[in-house]
Amino acid sequence: MEPVMHRVRQRVFHRLHRALILPKRNHSGCAEKADVPPSTHSRRIKPTLLVSRLYQPSNLRDVGQDSRLPGEMTCKSQRLMQQAGLIHPSNPGCYYYLPATVRSMEKLVRVIDQEMHGIGGQKLDMPSLCSADLWKTSERWDLMGKELFRLKDRHGADYCLGPTHEEAVTTLVAHQATLSYKQLPLLLYQITRKFRDEPKPKFGLLRGREFYMKDMYSFDVSEEAAYETYESVCRAYTRLFARLGLRCVQVQADTGNIGGKLSHEFQLPADIGEDRLLVCGNCSFSANVETLTSDRTDCPQCKTGTLVESKGIEVGHTFYLGKKYSHIFNATFSNAQNKQSIAEMGCFGLGVTRILAAAIEVMSTEEGIRWPGLIAPYQVCVLPPKKGSKVDEAAVLAEELVHTLGETLPGLRGEVVLDDRTQMTVGKRLKDASRLGYPYVIVVGQGALEETPRFEVICQQKGETMFLSKDGLLDLLGRVETV
Repeated sequence: MEPVMHRVRQRVFHRLHRALILPKRNHSGCAEKADVPPSTHSRRIKPTLLVSRLYQPSNLRDVGQDSRLPGEMTCKSQRLMQQAGLIHPSNPGCYYYLPATVRSMEKLVRVIDQEMHGIGGQKLDMPSLCSADLWKTSERWDLMGKELFRLKDRHGADYCLGPTHEEAVTTLVAHQATLSYKQLPLLLYQITRKFRDEPKPKFGLLRGREFYMKDMYSFDVSEEAAYETYESVCRAYTRLFARLGLRCVQVQADTGNIGGKLSHEFQLPADIGEDRLLVCGNCSFSANVETLTSDRTDCPQCKTGTLVESKGIEVGHTFYLGKKYSHIFNATFSNAQNKQSIAEMGCFGLGVTRILAAAIEVMSTEEGIRWPGLIAPYQVCVLPPKKGSKVDEAAVLAEELVHTLGETLPGLRGEVVLDDRTQMTVGKRLKDASRLGYPYVIVVGQGALEETPRFEVICQQKGETMFLSKDGLLDLLGRVETV
């Protein structure tokens, strides 16, 4: 019997070998191009996004000096992000940003890009390693003190890791000898890692030593034009936060060691905030408390309103610099009279990773993350029934739904994940979905098997649950805005 089975196996092998490898012959007897079988690697890749394959481990061991037990987390956003496997401490004030967080951050960057391009911003990328000579020229090498990360190269030359780039960008523009007034205003910005040697990093991504920031630098022909640019950027910041659904307050602020003639902070009101704000209930005036005398309670703008104190998280900062840096580094342009003139400057920052953490801080519950819908890592999570349950057959419908959403709604392609961990109960997976903050969770259960299928849809940001037909579901998700 064994020799017979051996011969059968050989015949099957040769047929498969000929079908997969040997060229086919067409009617003229010529060989056709062989169909090349997919590689082993490509066969392992599944087109559907599966929760079981996403790298967002919630069981990483704490390492490094920044380790804390869950009960010792210093703020809600830090605790939720670490427990959900979105960030992991590396060393004090530095974190691994895991894939879901990177997806959210990339979306936020796209929104920022849209707003900056809308006002004429041009994106570039400057070195993080900055020569000490530039900082000594501006006299900030000593002014920054211990906050500046300093190092020497093998030749003994001094450098710092850039916390901000006024010196670098002004030097860049100064090297362009043919800059004309017709090219101004010039708005150059980057989104990159920044470094500040915080004495006591805390609150997770809210106060770190390494973080992402958007910094823009403007060059104008006159003080009046520079003020117009300043207002244009402030309006863009206001639009940005409105799109994210964040209630930010623009407050009068101190210019600090960056300097200049005018400064505003964009503050997100929060109890965990380290900044103290004074807001008038009678007019639009608001200020950081450090810009007013400590005993002042009346509003300097309307004279009648009372200033009420609250706390805030700074997520943006704008400065009108005047000629502070452009004069030092000789950043000039050719004016209408064909004479060289010093450019008027402004600088404008947004804390990219801080916005992520601050949004989670103010929007989330104690049990689960709530993202601004526009920048949630994934928009939809589909839950099939538990394997072996009475409605097990609905699992196929869940997979079909994932594909339908991606094909019917182009904006949701790559935004829908299937929680394929069907060895777990629906309740357990719902708890995980709440903790991770998918804006929409769809439970495919008994209702999906009815003559007119219905799906349980949980809108996590609103805390609402509804039962929708397939058309109703497509209509709801078709209105979801993505970037």
